Amino acid sequence: MSETVTIVGAGLAGSLMAIFLAHRGYSVTLLEKRPDMRLESLHAGRSINLALANRGLRPLRAVGLEDRVREQLVTMRGRMVHDEQGSTQLQPYGQHPWEVIYSISRPGLNALLLDEAQAAGVDLRFCKACLQVDLDGGVLAFADEDDSTTIDLPLRRCIAADGAGSILREALMKRTGFNHSVEWLEHSYKELCIPAKSDGGYRIDTNALHIWPRGGYMLIALPNLDGSFTVTLFLPNEGDPGFDSLDTPDHVRSFFHTRFPDAAALIPDLEDAFFANPTGPLGTVRSAPWHLGDQLCLLGDAAHAVVPFHGQGMNAAFEDCLEMDTCLEATEGDWARSFELFFERRKPNADAIADMAIENYAEMRASVIDPRFLLRKQLAFELERRQPDRLVPRYSMVMFRDDIAYAAAQSRGRIQLEIMERAMKGKQRLEEIDIDAVEREVLETLPPI
Repeated sequence: MSETVTIVGAGLAGSLMAIFLAHRGYSVTLLEKRPDMRLESLHAGRSINLALANRGLRPLRAVGLEDRVREQLVTMRGRMVHDEQGSTQLQPYGQHPWEVIYSISRPGLNALLLDEAQAAGVDLRFCKACLQVDLDGGVLAFADEDDSTTIDLPLRRCIAADGAGSILREALMKRTGFNHSVEWLEHSYKELCIPAKSDGGYRIDTNALHIWPRGGYMLIALPNLDGSFTVTLFLPNEGDPGFDSLDTPDHVRSFFHTRFPDAAALIPDLEDAFFANPTGPLGTVRSAPWHLGDQLCLLGDAAHAVVPFHGQGMNAAFEDCLEMDTCLEATEGDWARSFELFFERRKPNADAIADMAIENYAEMRASVIDPRFLLRKQLAFELERRQPDRLVPRYSMVMFRDDIAYAAAQSRGRIQLEIMERAMKGKQRLEEIDIDAVEREVLETLPPI
């Protein structure tokens, strides 16, 4: 095709979207404000690895990259819960062999997507920061850091994949009828590292997402291919404990050795890394609408950034790319209609996963050690065994069933929760629950999936 498409932001979503469009025959220009990350080392402390689920794999499969991506994956079969005495318990994510999620290197995946985009003919331009968005004049202005000049590009068929701090979203939301919000959590995060053994092996169980739930805060660790684990502390900004009170090496050392003793013993540079690595904020971005005619459409975090507690930020953004491709097919390349249809289809799902991600934080940091949570999980698994086409645990619907939209998983999950809560009232063990009666209610209430 002779039509050109501009994508701003060469992160995971922008790079994958560029591949989809190049495969459709469009002439794609992909601009990124940072240097080529394939030639740079990623700064420590900024999401070195991510959780990839079935939803994220399906779009990668659609562009022929699934097999190459699988070479970078470490399988996680469940949550390995660590108590304060150092004892552990594995809580499987599901009850089927395929119900797993994967840890993957963000830079490794991004590099693969950029290589594929380049091979597909995408014009990659790095060190090009967007300076100005002129919606009325239909012009995008970029600073070219290579020669200190300014580049003007037409603002038409433009996809904004420039992240949660999107300059294109800010411009769009200044217009009448457009709105957005950023809901900040009163918690932030800090990344650390458990290094590999001297022989390259793992120091703790490889095939699990490790979690140290402590009620109001938590520590997690995801495995990397090189034998290391990326460790993330999620903690209130203020309080005791809070990031503001961890202000000296002694305070950091005391906090970790008291609350996470087994993890602290595995992080040799704990205090130095804690102060060297940045403290990152956690927020949810909501906006509407995401598009303006055939000029501009927001995608991924630029439209709907979520907190990381359901591991769905990247997966949702990849689903966006597949949905945009589907909309272009459905409208036969009518960009204005494609942008509109994309928003109509994805907005309810974006809102749903934003809500569920926040809810999952409470589950991860506290509920996983709550006997009532564990009983509900047992009940859900038993009902799923009896009625697999009627009741699927909400977590499983989100993480493993890419044929169920986020919004459907949320609404169906609410009904399932109500059924199980009624059944569990006053009960302590699964044997005390009338499973047959609960099964009948499931059949009467929930249509087949």
